[in-house]
Amino acid sequence: MKKILGLFIVFSIYLSTVFAQNKIVVFQTDFGLKDGAVSAMKGVAMNVSSDLKLFDLTHEIPAYNIWEASYRLEQTIKYWPAGTVFVSVVDPGVGTSRRSVVLKTKSGHFIVTPDNGTLTLVAKSLGIESIREIDEAINRRKESKESYTFHGRDVYAFTAARLASGVITFDQVGKLLEPAVVSLAYQEAIQTGNIFKGNIPILDVQYGNVWTNISADMMKSSNLKYGSNLHFIIFKNKVKVCEIDAPYVATFGGVPEGKPLCYFNSLMQLSIALNMGDFASQYHIGSGPEWSVEVRVH
Repeated sequence: MKKILGLFIVFSIYLSTVFAQNKIVVFQTDFGLKDGAVSAMKGVAMNVSSDLKLFDLTHEIPAYNIWEASYRLEQTIKYWPAGTVFVSVVDPGVGTSRRSVVLKTKSGHFIVTPDNGTLTLVAKSLGIESIREIDEAINRRKESKESYTFHGRDVYAFTAARLASGVITFDQVGKLLEPAVVSLAYQEAIQTGNIFKGNIPILDVQYGNVWTNISADMMKSSNLKYGSNLHFIIFKNKVKVCEIDAPYVATFGGVPEGKPLCYFNSLMQLSIALNMGDFASQYHIGSGPEWSVEVRVH
C-alpha cells in the first residue's frame, strides 16, 4: 500500500511538472511599445532559457485598466495549450502590499500577475486549481533587489520563465494560498423570462461595436430568431445612458448602412452595432464593470 501511495505521489508531481513545461510564455501589459519595457521583460525570460517561445497577448491595455486586463485574459487564454504561462502586468499598485501570485486554472494554464482584480474573470470561468504567492527571495532577478517599480521585469517575467522552462515547479513558486482572488464587482449575465441583464465588458474598439456578456446559450430559451426585435437599455452606474431597438441579424449587411443591429460576436456573446458606423461613439457608450445592459426580446 505504501509503495502504491509513493508511486501516486511521484506521478502527481510528474504531471504537475509536465503541465508547467510547454515552454510558452504569453505577455500582456499596459506598457505600450514606445519604449523598451516589453523588450526588457522578454530579455529577462530569454536569459532564464533561450528555449522559451515568447508571444504577446497585447500591450495596449489602457493605462491602469485592471478590468480590461481581466477581460483580455479570459478572451484569449482558452485558445492556448494547457501548461502555457501568462504574464499579465497592469499594476497601478506596483511596490505596495498587493500580492504577487501565480494562479493555476483548472484547465491547466498559469497566470503570473499581481492579485489586484486581474484574475476576476478567469477565476470564475476556468476555476482555480490552486494559487501560490511568489516567494521573491527565490523568484526574483538577483540584480533587482533595490528596484520597486518594475516587478513585471524583475519578478513576473523572471518567475514565468523559470516556471515555463521547468527550472522550478509550480510548488516552488511560493506558499500555497486560499483558492480566492481579489475580484472586481460587475453585473453577471442573468435571465428573468424574456429579459436578460448583463455587463458591457469591452468595446470592439476598432469599429465601435458594443459587446455584452450575455451568451447565445443563455438566450436559446427566448425563441430568438433572425428578424426578432430586441430592446436595449444601457446604464452607467445604474443611470440610463441609451435606450434603443435593434433587429437580430446574421451579418452587418442585414440592415441598411447607418442603422442599428444586434448579433452574436466571435465569442458568441450578444452585441449591438451600427452598420458601417460607430455605435459606442454615437451613443456615448463605454465599457467596464460600471456599465450594464438590460435586453428584452419582443
